[in-house]
Amino acid sequence: MKAVLMLEDGLQFFGEAIGRPGESIGELILNTAVVGYQEMMTDPANAGKILVLTYPLIGNYGINKKFNESSKCWLSGLVVKEKSRIYSNWQAKSSFEDFVKAQGLLVINDIDTRTLTVHLRDKGEMLGIISTKTTDAKELLPKIREFQRNQNKDFLSIISLKKPALIGNKKARYKLAILDLGLTHSIIKQLETLGCCLHIFPYNTGPKEIFKTKPAGLIISNGPENDVGLEAVVNNVKYFIGKMPILGISTGHQVLAAALGAKINKMKLGHRGVNYPVAQARGSYKDKITVQNHSYVVDNDSLSRIKDIKITGYNLNDHTVEEMESRKLKLMGIQYYPTSPGFNEVNEVLKKFTQLLKN
Repeated sequence: MKAVLMLEDGLQFFGEAIGRPGESIGELILNTAVVGYQEMMTDPANAGKILVLTYPLIGNYGINKKFNESSKCWLSGLVVKEKSRIYSNWQAKSSFEDFVKAQGLLVINDIDTRTLTVHLRDKGEMLGIISTKTTDAKELLPKIREFQRNQNKDFLSIISLKKPALIGNKKARYKLAILDLGLTHSIIKQLETLGCCLHIFPYNTGPKEIFKTKPAGLIISNGPENDVGLEAVVNNVKYFIGKMPILGISTGHQVLAAALGAKINKMKLGHRGVNYPVAQARGSYKDKITVQNHSYVVDNDSLSRIKDIKITGYNLNDHTVEEMESRKLKLMGIQYYPTSPGFNEVNEVLKKFTQLLKN
């Protein structure tokens, strides 16, 4: 089935559609990872986006449900260079094509993603539309403009769980409250490995309900950025600062910074991939290679002026804020994902947070 990808600046790419026919509109974002297409498609932080995968061959190791980061695919659309005709992996249960069909995702294949990537790198992230109905720019561009005026920015109310949930033993060593902005399965698994009991709450849960569970600490999860529901989350998080240890992850990091009084800025091109270098701000020459998925960052200057807050890590490529912490307020924030370094292993950030709980 023939399809077209049109950007808001009028640039067109022609290819073949996979999955469902029709049209999908959203902001185009890039991800430079070589593997992990299933995790990216099911990451709630990508809700409503058209994801461009820069690695040229997609689907070669198939799909296994256990690697989903959430219950479903949240993308508006997907752009790939070449869909693999075969898949080969001992854990694979189905093909990439079967998965996108089952998820009702519109995928455009056979696109020159290298040229598209360079264009987005130079011009910045922008809206686009994938269509199997027409290739006429006179029909597609007005649809992008209409979407731009009335686009849905309320994904948290759809993504976040509708009522509190309990995971783990109530007599566990650590009892944590988690605000679900788009919590991923991999983070839950690591926290379970640490022996945590998790009270997971809807994104807009107020302080009273969370305090009732008597948690030792609070985690604000990753999720969609620039969402209308984040204002309520920021206002609620203000009540917890200084009252219990807090960890903010990716969007949760931005929420925590905003609750402290910092500004949040939009980037020209976001950090989305698995090889972003993070350096320690002082006292160490040891760097980290991190997984990131964001288009917004905490403003360095405004954060630096906040009392008792230290910037402890920055991106080596553009010096944007990657880590912050406060010993006095017992809080931590990381812009990257605390991914597991290996099978049944736990990221050092999560281990460090449990030390705050001990203290």
